[in-house]
Amino acid sequence: MTKTPSTTGQKIEHALEKALDPFATALKRATRTPGSEPTATTPTPAAAGKPGLAISPLAVPFPTIPPIGGVEIATARAGFYKHERDDLVVFRFARGTSCAGVFTRHKIGSAPVDWCKKQLGSAEGGKDVRALVVNAGCANAFTGKAGADAARRTASEVAKRFGCRQRDVMLASTGVIGVVLDEKKIIAKLPEIEQGMDSDAWARAGRGIMTTDTFPKGAYAEAEIEGYKVRIAGIAKGSGMIAPDMATMLAFIVTDADIHPNVLQALLGLHVRTTFNSVTVDGDTSTNDTALLFATGTSGAPRIGRVGDRRLKSFSAALDKVMLDLAHQLVRDGEGATKFVKVTVDGAASPASARKLAKSIADSPLVKTAIAGQDANWGRVVMAVGKTEEPVDRDHLAIWFGPHEAAVDGAPSPTYDEAKMTAYMKNPEIDITVDVGSGRASATVWTCDLTKGYIEINGDYRS
Repeated sequence: MTKTPSTTGQKIEHALEKALDPFATALKRATRTPGSEPTATTPTPAAAGKPGLAISPLAVPFPTIPPIGGVEIATARAGFYKHERDDLVVFRFARGTSCAGVFTRHKIGSAPVDWCKKQLGSAEGGKDVRALVVNAGCANAFTGKAGADAARRTASEVAKRFGCRQRDVMLASTGVIGVVLDEKKIIAKLPEIEQGMDSDAWARAGRGIMTTDTFPKGAYAEAEIEGYKVRIAGIAKGSGMIAPDMATMLAFIVTDADIHPNVLQALLGLHVRTTFNSVTVDGDTSTNDTALLFATGTSGAPRIGRVGDRRLKSFSAALDKVMLDLAHQLVRDGEGATKFVKVTVDGAASPASARKLAKSIADSPLVKTAIAGQDANWGRVVMAVGKTEEPVDRDHLAIWFGPHEAAVDGAPSPTYDEAKMTAYMKNPEIDITVDVGSGRASATVWTCDLTKGYIEINGDYRS
């Protein structure tokens, strides 16, 4: 059964359409020339979060994000890092802000993950969240009761200053595992934080949560609810230990729409699967993975209190766009990455099977190192497919790198052209498409190559 990528079925087409808008936006930002915008305010990527790291060749500039009603942000240097940089970010929200969260499934979750899950899971959880405190440089994970107490004291002190309950303060941390958070460093900076609150500090916030990231990650979109314009903005961090399984990856998204926490939770859970849970850098899930979605309700749009409300159609699409854009940027900043890789599996027996097959390819060190070496080694793709024990029709297996057919009907393609394939593999962005011939389901996962740079960064992580 021979077919080309242009006719591999509606499911691949759907995956392409889903990725197109945010991916095209990222490409447009990456290729934007100076002076092409109405203003000259678009920030350029900051220096690396850790000294000595070169900015990823796949980096995109931080977008222009306008103020979002009902949220102010401040950053400060608390001193979790030895070098001069902001490592503390605090969001302050308007009264009545809704919140939803999705967290790591890692069995050794961090103290801030435990804190947020407890508060959001309570009877009134997520109905009036007033603050978010994020620190970089200390994960506060695998720290036992001492770490939990430090998290609680942080929330308590922020609550006192902002005039709210400690349960209304969300926490997130990223950095080295096994070190108890010194909350005194955060508390000492709260006066400076309170004085520095700004509605236009998204870029600073993006830089403040970086660890081994080499550029800050942001995304923005607009939607409409009953004629009212609503805004959605988000930042994320992540470069290594990226194989989100929920949701070291953090993502914080804020909208001025008025949406009940239960509806926010449903939307976040819906879109996490095909965005943050569909990217991988190294196959490792962090103890601290957190995605939080806040709705301040300041846009004037009517309140949405029911899951499935048709008025959410535009908002849901815009939220998906922001989340997918951020997810792609995590891959673009993969530690040592030089290639942005899209893996699509078609013809699978079920969506779950397609996803497992795609992740097997995307996580394979052999596939990823071949891509780093610009080698279209489709034999390694065959290996990654077969080891999953998922239903695969060997005699109908087909593989493409971009538009170039490498294998078809379970054998090398008669049209295989080594010169064309080699030229394609030099591109910074690579598409791998596999049809396993067992059904009609498909899935897409995004990853990056595996280079010597990954080893260098992680061999020196704690220094």
